[in-house]
Parts: sequence; C-alpha cells; structure tokens
Amino acid sequence: MRFIELFAGIGGFRYGLEQMGRLQQGVERPRRSRVIEGKGGKSQFDCVWANEWDKYASQIYRKQYGEICEQDIRTVDPSTIPKHDLICAGFPCQSFSIAGKRGGFEDTRGTLFFEIMRIARAKRTPYLLLENVKGLLSHDEGDTFQTILRTLDEFGYDVQWQVLNSKDFGVPQNRERVFIIGHLRGQPRPKVFPIGEADEVYTEPDGQVVHAIDSNYHKGWLDNQQRTMVLNQPKYGEYHTSDVADNMAGTGKSSQIKAVIGNSIRRLTPIECERLQGFPDNWTEGISDTQRYKCLGNAVTTNVIEAIGRQWINGL
Repeated sequence: MRFIELFAGIGGFRYGLEQMGRLQQGVERPRRSRVIEGKGGKSQFDCVWANEWDKYASQIYRKQYGEICEQDIRTVDPSTIPKHDLICAGFPCQSFSIAGKRGGFEDTRGTLFFEIMRIARAKRTPYLLLENVKGLLSHDEGDTFQTILRTLDEFGYDVQWQVLNSKDFGVPQNRERVFIIGHLRGQPRPKVFPIGEADEVYTEPDGQVVHAIDSNYHKGWLDNQQRTMVLNQPKYGEYHTSDVADNMAGTGKSSQIKAVIGNSIRRLTPIECERLQGFPDNWTEGISDTQRYKCLGNAVTTNVIEAIGRQWINGL
C-alpha cells in the first residue's frame, strides 16, 4: 500500500507502518539501533512522499529517509504529490489538547485539518489514517469532532475511530490518542477497530527505559538503588519502573518527565524518550536536546502504528 505522511515530524507513521511489514516477515524489531532500509525485505506499506514544515523535524526525517518536502502544507500543490492509497497525518494537536488553550478550529493550526482534506479530495485518496489527542473528542462540547466527521462525510468518507493508549502496545507511557480511519465509499472497509489491549503492559524494571543513561546525565547515579520515574512531581504523582510514564508533550521542556534515583532527580535522556515513543536509540541524534524532546513529544508512538498496520493488513 502506497502512503504519504502529512505533518510527518520525525517519521513515526512511516517507521511504524514499514516496520510492521518487516515484523510480518519475521524480522525482529530493533531496540538499540535504527532500521537499515530494506532489511528483511520489502514492507507491505511503502511511503512515497512526506511533508513537514519544522526544520528540526525535517532534518531528522531527511537523515533517516533521505527525502522530505520541507514546505508549508498550505502552499503544496496536490499535483506534485505522487499517486497513493493512504494519507497518514497526525495533524497539529496543540489546538485540541485539554492541557492547552482549547482554541480548536478558531486557531489557525486547527484549520490544517482542512489541508488534509484538500489533498485527499484532489487526489481521491482511498484511505485516511489520522491521529490527534483524546481531547479532540470533547473539545467545544464535541462540536469540533462533529465538524471533522461532517467534513469527512461530505468528502465521501465513511469513518471509524478508537482511542488507543501507548501503554497497551509495548511502551511504558500513558499516552491516549484518538485514531481516525476514513475510507472512500465504494472502497473495501478496513477491519481495524476495535483493537484490544496488547498482551501486557510493558514493564521492565531496571531495563529498557531507565538504564539508557548518557554520561552527561547520570553523574554517578547508576548503581543498585531502586529507580523511580516521576512526571512533574508532585502535581502528577510518582510511579515506579514497573509502572508507566505519563504522557510526553511536544513543548520541548526537558523537565516534564523525571527519573528519581535514590535521593537524586534527573531528567530522562533523549534516548529514553525515544524508547517511550518506540523509536530506535539515537533516532533524533543531530539536533539539540531541546529540539529532540520537542520532536519526540509531537511524534506518534510507533508501536501503536505497527498494531494498526497489522490489523489493517490482516483485515483485508
């Protein structure tokens, strides 16, 4: 299936979908190094075009995949976009987040949803896979989501959606997002939702997340002391490594998620945050830590995208 990524960020949709194809062929998901393109055979999902405006995210995307259309989506001519079967887009969520100003469609970023539809209508794209914060469902007493559903209906799409939590898909992060799938009437309906919980919540005490310490951060704290991870303590409480981290936000503030080791506190490293989002280690290497945190906070959790892709292919 040929797809394009809008608001591509650092390539979360692409990594998840293409990695799913490799997993279907028995290639193990790497945890410590980036995927080598083409390893394990051709994926069942093939990204043919991507767009991103942020220069730092574009830098990472270009480093990983070699190409990206770095341009304001509002100025993109649909005729320049290759033929495709699927649009993937995690359209800007700040306008819809309960934690934010809840500006919604009054905010200019809110109207970028309609840029997705502008391209979908021009290209007659058969399928859409959209992602946003859970707060989209309740914003403006539900009117914002109803506007989206009405727009999709007017453009000829039938719709299914589900709220999925990253913690149920192999990463220790409590991150709820609504995923919307649209298909043009006359196209086969993909049997994707509902997706049940994964086999188990990802719990690796002293493991994958916490032990990835950069020498600039650990300052001799790595020993046999019990490790605890906290988010914005005391406002959001405290939890142990057998629990899950709270949601990463795309503000670029490194103070949001902390690790408590004995009596010492430090921020999570960029590598740890990459693991919270299901990316290989050092995926975002090459830009400042502030920009790495921001890019990762804005990304989709790749494990969730893998699960959606697997359901999609199995349901065809």
